[in-house]
Amino acid sequence: MKHIHSDGHHHHHHHHEHTIDSSSLNSAFKIGIALNVGFVIVEAVYGFIYDSMGLLSDAGHNLSDVFALILSMVAFRLMSKKPDERHTYGYRKFSIQASLLNALLLFAAVGVIFAESIDKLIHPTVVDGDAIAWVAGAGVIVNGITAWLFLKDKEKDLNVKGAFLHMLADTLVSVGVVVAGVIIHFTDWYFIDPVIGIAIALMIGWSTWSLLSESFKLSIDSVPSSIDMKKLKKDLQSVEGVSGIHHLHVWALSTTENALTVHAIIESPDQLDAVIYRLRETARSAGISHSTIEAETTECRCKDRDIISGD
Repeated sequence: MKHIHSDGHHHHHHHHEHTIDSSSLNSAFKIGIALNVGFVIVEAVYGFIYDSMGLLSDAGHNLSDVFALILSMVAFRLMSKKPDERHTYGYRKFSIQASLLNALLLFAAVGVIFAESIDKLIHPTVVDGDAIAWVAGAGVIVNGITAWLFLKDKEKDLNVKGAFLHMLADTLVSVGVVVAGVIIHFTDWYFIDPVIGIAIALMIGWSTWSLLSESFKLSIDSVPSSIDMKKLKKDLQSVEGVSGIHHLHVWALSTTENALTVHAIIESPDQLDAVIYRLRETARSAGISHSTIEAETTECRCKDRDIISGD
């Protein structure tokens, strides 16, 4: 059997459907972290002054969001770090692990809000509605601004989506606390506070599920949801000069870049370079920036046809 091998890596770093302005996103992370650190301090101080468990626990929750923002920023910066001899793909994969960790942090926050709300429902406490509403009102502004900073890039990168969901969740929590504070001020219905907490926890959990699901799948090298494998296989097989393909594998290098390996049976060795170029362009148009194409003149008769093997 004759093998013609092409280790075809084109290093045009195309993101799979969109591009991100890294300098503006970097600024968004810095502003978001600074705003939230400031707000955590204010919330903790007022929590101690008014002896409000609600404000103190929310300050703790906001502190977890500061860590989440730092995690997302570190992942985003590592993605641009150049590969070396020990890390031939660079540090891009950390962006996937960070988005998975962020999703898990969000679910942990949901659990804490839910548990606290249930506890408050069973053991209602008298709270100062005015103080809570004013501090939470500041939270709506801080968290709302931070969420807005990530709005335009949230569908381009899972980490940015994670940061956006964290801040949106906090904004909703703060809106809920404001509403609860106002209702308590006029009615003394203290049970409103935990009821709104439970509703918010359910909303956050629902919106976070897709982030958790997608980041988990990418972490175990599943095909990214943006790639239609049936269409990709059909498109690659229909490339001029190709008589068949096998050993097709697609996975995510990072939250924005995809890779592909494939064995292609070439009709004529004379057309090798042109066919590989066409295959690579087909892969790129499907959202795959890195492709390694192994060209063959006859089909490999391997037993494990769909498993990556050393053939």
